[in-house]
Amino acid sequence: MLIADDHPIVREGLRAVLGNRSDVQVVAEVADGAAAIREAVLQQPDIVLLDLQMPGLDGLQAARRLRVECPGAAVLVLTMYDDDASVLHAMQAGARGYLLKGAGQQEILHAIHAVHQGQAIFGAAVAARITTLLAGGGGGGGASGFPDLTFRERQILGLVAEGHGNAVIAQRLGLSRKTIANHLSTIYRKIQVSDRPQAIVKARAAGLGQDLHDQ
Repeated sequence: MLIADDHPIVREGLRAVLGNRSDVQVVAEVADGAAAIREAVLQQPDIVLLDLQMPGLDGLQAARRLRVECPGAAVLVLTMYDDDASVLHAMQAGARGYLLKGAGQQEILHAIHAVHQGQAIFGAAVAARITTLLAGGGGGGGASGFPDLTFRERQILGLVAEGHGNAVIAQRLGLSRKTIANHLSTIYRKIQVSDRPQAIVKARAAGLGQDLHDQ
């Protein structure tokens, strides 16, 4: 994992939380977005823990570039900003998770493992915002919001919106992971998004995945 935050005290705190764990290895710590890109390309981490506000190249710009230059890295945002615009822009930039600074040790560790497993994760303080984000344009709920989706596709999108990974969805529906992945490719095209985080935001705005207590 790579940590990118311009505040030394935050990096020290994260190092204290993660440093002695056998299941998490911190390969680099940086203080700005440009360094995050450079080290991510060199180190190829599974996860980049990224602040939004950094000097020079900020977190949103870094997330967009990481998506292209280091596609194997899952971006987990850790920030002080909890406004709707920041959350939405981070998801659109490709972030797989969003936590607020002040999150507890267990919440951070849970989020790290969740994004590593392909899930999308939102901190408790952010989850409520996600459900109403864009709701003004969401219209009439999950079914009418996606008229082009089949019943099975809507069922899968609902499980994705609840934060479940492909393995869990496949098990629940009695399908293979490959079948779920194929369905998701079709779903993304139909609802006009490019990845899972964007699909989650759009699905929750339309009323799917309302049970977020486990997120």
